[in-house]
Amino acid sequence: MGRYHRRMNRHVLLLAACLLPLTACAREACTPQVKDGWVQLMPGGMPMQAGFGRIDNPCPMPVTIVSASSPAYGSVELHESKVIGGVNRMREVPELRIAPDGAAVLQPGGLHLMLMQPKATLTPGSRVAVVFKLKDGGELLGEFEARKPAP
Repeated sequence: MGRYHRRMNRHVLLLAACLLPLTACAREACTPQVKDGWVQLMPGGMPMQAGFGRIDNPCPMPVTIVSASSPAYGSVELHESKVIGGVNRMREVPELRIAPDGAAVLQPGGLHLMLMQPKATLTPGSRVAVVFKLKDGGELLGEFEARKPAP
């Protein structure tokens, strides 16, 4: 290999070494976001409520949610409702993968949060924090507003 090529290889390696921390920082700075979060208040003080909203992943890598929790509830689970054979069925979703530049929509009749054993009575306008645990060990904090059920 000629002296020119050895010098070019050194410059390429040096450039790559300089850029590597920048790409790592860019990856760390990219964070999914919870938007338009709301909790449907149930009549009669039922021991569970449902949470809805949108989780956007603007990052170039997929993100996977593996669990959720909230200081306002004894238990938080991610569920999905589907009509199977004419019957509405609900099941827990163990992981929710959100593609790069994708979103997960939590809505009535589809994906949603089951918020069980409320620790206090919520009123319309109350704010609830939900922490989503990510597969990579990170966390995503979402804020949900309590709302009355639609008439």
